Amino acid sequence: MGNINTDLSAVVTVCLDLAKHVFQVHAIDAAGRVVTTRALRRKDVLAFFECLPCCLIGLETCGSAHHWARELMKFGHDVRLMPPAYVKAYVRRQKNDAADAAAICEAVTRPSMHFVPVRSVENQAALMHHKVRELLVAQRTQLLNALRSHLAEIGIIAAQGPNNARALAILVIEGNDMIPATVRSALLPLVRQLSELDAEIRQSDQAILALAKTDETARRLMTVPGIGPVTASALAASVQDISAFSGPREFAAFLGLTPRQNSSGGKERLGRVSKMGNRYLRKLLVVGAHAVLFHRKRSGDVLRNWADRLMETKPFRLVAVATANKLARIAFALMRDETHYVGTPA
Repeated sequence: MGNINTDLSAVVTVCLDLAKHVFQVHAIDAAGRVVTTRALRRKDVLAFFECLPCCLIGLETCGSAHHWARELMKFGHDVRLMPPAYVKAYVRRQKNDAADAAAICEAVTRPSMHFVPVRSVENQAALMHHKVRELLVAQRTQLLNALRSHLAEIGIIAAQGPNNARALAILVIEGNDMIPATVRSALLPLVRQLSELDAEIRQSDQAILALAKTDETARRLMTVPGIGPVTASALAASVQDISAFSGPREFAAFLGLTPRQNSSGGKERLGRVSKMGNRYLRKLLVVGAHAVLFHRKRSGDVLRNWADRLMETKPFRLVAVATANKLARIAFALMRDETHYVGTPA
């Protein structure tokens, strides 16, 4: 524990480098002078901040950041969360807990810093539904691929796609002359787990649908083509304050759906999409864009007609990402203006 000044009444800004067991504190006064730097055990963190006067507290976003922010706000502190990527630039030399805490203290006072809203437990629970569903879907895909690979070893091949892999699972359950009994007994555990995962994913889908129906923002988003209950619920839960974005392009850039720039000297150089930001939301929007393209028809819908014209000169995948960008901008407008989607021209 290193103390520079034991008078904590002068503290106005405190930054906390979060960890599992040992937390690092860096506190400064109104003039920017260091008041104290110390390491705290987990059990001593709340007691330390309870004794401080109400001050500004900076934290990096991580798995437990929202929990600690809620606890510290109960003492009257102004808690601000920052993305770790934005704080990294303020680390001076070596990477250690003390240097990280000092960098957080420097970053939290910058007027141009982007802060992350503190999430409630209910909001985190809504996001957990999506994360659990994503994990279950990934495990189901893993089982389907394993089943396909094992049966290929004995000459049983199926076409690509989950439906064809499920047909292989039915063959294992019902039995087949092409599948020896020893192979069938070895693969039955995979098939049973597959059935259990299907049931769990259905329950997750029902829970997310219920969340989407009770959320006004999600209901508005579901009026957009390509945005269903899962995407609408994820957008509504992930983006709590749409006013934090200056416009629709910044929102699309936040999702990584805009070109990466390498511009200089007044000359624009645009590359591929940056793929920065929320990977889950970006994937959902791209999947929704594919649905729009697969079911497009010449009609009065502005979005589908725009995508149809773009398909005449551009490759399918490029149009899919462009459509996902368009969906993100439409979603931004609906959340900002609190209105519904109107697909027909005025």
